[in-house]
Amino acid sequence: MPGKQELPSTLERSSKKAQRTWIKAHDSAVEEYGEGERAHRTAFAALKHSFEKVGDRWEAKDEKGPSDKQAARSGAAARKGGTTSEGVDANATKAHLMEVAKRLDVSGRSRMNKDELVEAIKKANRKETRESRR
Repeated sequence: MPGKQELPSTLERSSKKAQRTWIKAHDSAVEEYGEGERAHRTAFAALKHSFEKVGDRWEAKDEKGPSDKQAARSGAAARKGGTTSEGVDANATKAHLMEVAKRLDVSGRSRMNKDELVEAIKKANRKETRESRR
């Protein structure tokens, strides 16, 4: 099934460029691996190199590159799985994460270290996505 028909709701609320990135990667992965979870994972991996999840949508990152340790892995090591930052750019500076946390109105952010900010942003993103789907 073409990526345009499989577009996740968070991408429907995102820029056309984010949508094109996901669709192109998804369709290419479907040709290579067939329809299913692997095609979706591949599409999200491509998306996370240029975009980060902020609230209920994907926004362009200041610098391209892997968003977390899992995204930086390649080949068989990446396919073994592991935890991800769910689209949060965990490799960004603490200042950037603080700015994102402020936009998402994360309480207690001024006392958080970088790892705590990533977790709080993930939680806020999940909440906003849930609310947007209602």
